[in-house]
Amino acid sequence: MFPRVGFIVTTLAADNRAVVRFYNKRGTAERWIKEGKQAVKMTRLSCHRFRANEVRLWLSLIAYNLGNLWRRLTLPAPIEKWSLTSLQQRLVKTGGRLIKHARYYWLLLDESHLTRRLFWSMLRRIAMLAVPAG
Repeated sequence: MFPRVGFIVTTLAADNRAVVRFYNKRGTAERWIKEGKQAVKMTRLSCHRFRANEVRLWLSLIAYNLGNLWRRLTLPAPIEKWSLTSLQQRLVKTGGRLIKHARYYWLLLDESHLTRRLFWSMLRRIAMLAVPAG
């Protein structure tokens, strides 16, 4: 009903569609950077030594990639589009209690966002992943 009107001012020498595609991809990359800054504190390099900051950045990148891998491979369709920040706050930071009985351990989790059905769905998807040979 309402047309989407926007302007791109550029010096790129390409046809209109190529320029729009380029800027759309750039927007996607900006969204990934923002997600990395918020979810894994990628830009928090507060150490005094360069090597320590380098290690901290590498750990942040590994955490970001593991979060993306988890999101793409094991999450069910309704929540696979959540940002890493949302996944962290709703699924990872879930309160729980570990109870030990004579022969068993029971993990009791708060079911605000991480329901029993969702938890078992993720475990089934993890179990179905192919194990590399060797």
